[in-house]
Amino acid sequence: MPKHSLQSLPVTVLIAAKNESANIAKCIRSVSWARHIYLVDSHSTDDTAAQAALLGAEVVQFSFQGGFLKKRQWALDTLQIDTAWVLLLDADEEVPEALRAEIEAAVATTSGPVAYTIRKGFHFLGRRFRHGGFTFAAVLLIQRGKANFERLQEDTADGLDMEIHERLIVAGPIGQLRTPLIHDDFKNLESYIAKHNKYSTWEARLRYRFLATGRWGEDSVTPALFGDAQQRRRYLKLLALRVPLEPQLWFLYHYILRGGFLEGRRGYISSRIRSDYVAAVRAKVYELSLGDRLRSDE
Repeated sequence: MPKHSLQSLPVTVLIAAKNESANIAKCIRSVSWARHIYLVDSHSTDDTAAQAALLGAEVVQFSFQGGFLKKRQWALDTLQIDTAWVLLLDADEEVPEALRAEIEAAVATTSGPVAYTIRKGFHFLGRRFRHGGFTFAAVLLIQRGKANFERLQEDTADGLDMEIHERLIVAGPIGQLRTPLIHDDFKNLESYIAKHNKYSTWEARLRYRFLATGRWGEDSVTPALFGDAQQRRRYLKLLALRVPLEPQLWFLYHYILRGGFLEGRRGYISSRIRSDYVAAVRAKVYELSLGDRLRSDE
């Protein structure tokens, strides 16, 4: 068990990882102020776990059994968490000093929000983007026992053992922290595109199920234009489901309306990848519908 200074904050950090040798050290060092750090690993084949242990994190291994209980919810349900607050991170994220100070102020408050959204500062091809609208906010800092992940679907065919676009449903008011995380999930374009190809398969199944049933899942964030950041994001996704030319509109949104062109060639490439991702989702939804039609004709 790692030793912590008297100045540590009453926060347990849960870091989700698999084969993140290139990123894990800087992630853990950025939260060295936390009372406890768990690395929730999916049996990495590189030295991710070894690095984390040397830096004082407690390493636990997660074995996906299928169904709803994915990595982060399993950690919230299973691990011994003795602090009042929990911070959820990916291994390719870092907490800058200004955000640490905001977290310190938030967890010292005895009344008010029971959870906080934090923006994920988008980095791509070696640069932090300040334009393009790729940064988004999610609930990442929560009081223990006050939030659970959505139950969106239990289709295990995609093989993803961690929550992707599932959001936390919070029992209480939600605040907002202003300083973004440093979120640099880019290894190379091959890895980046391959990962998003898997995500597009997951989202296509989710969309197809929604179009067939009118429900996102057993329990989900309520779409609301004037709600919190997560509710607004879900509302916009709801609108996008049936919009013609959705991929092209996303390109215009990121590259023109949100100023992605100001990031130069990187902005163009990122906007195209976003557009292509949405096109892949819609194509896979169509493929799923064709499969159902063929089965119904048999």
